[in-house]
Amino acid sequence: MAQRPPAPVRGAFALWITAVVAGVLETALAVGGLLSGDPGSAGQVAVGLAIRVPVFVAALVVAVHMLRGRGWARTALTLGLGVLGTASMVVPPLTALAKGSSLGAFLADAGPRDLAFGAIRALHVAAVLTAVLLMFVPAANAYFRARRTR
Repeated sequence: MAQRPPAPVRGAFALWITAVVAGVLETALAVGGLLSGDPGSAGQVAVGLAIRVPVFVAALVVAVHMLRGRGWARTALTLGLGVLGTASMVVPPLTALAKGSSLGAFLADAGPRDLAFGAIRALHVAAVLTAVLLMFVPAANAYFRARRTR
């Protein structure tokens, strides 16, 4: 009988699903902004979709393998989404802040779509970082070690 994943691994899996859903919602808001006449080009949205859709699908597939105890999947999620994906989400706003933009000015000019996007992005980042942490707690480490020796 197959060993059931421990709670931290199941929790990490749920958080990876949450992160993908948040990414889909962010994408929908960006496309909705373009359709409503907000600045941005159709080309930018097309490129974003061409990158994001395969990443979302791959994330789900790899997360299923992580849930099954595949160490390579845990590593791929950590490096691909935990490091590179998080950097792609937090570096642009941090760069804007470093160049003199302020959170107060952003909030003063933000519309409902901007605020929704920001809230979803915060959820997205929190889900990714928490999922990475859960994949490396002692119970998760023991699960991945046991699955490797099978």
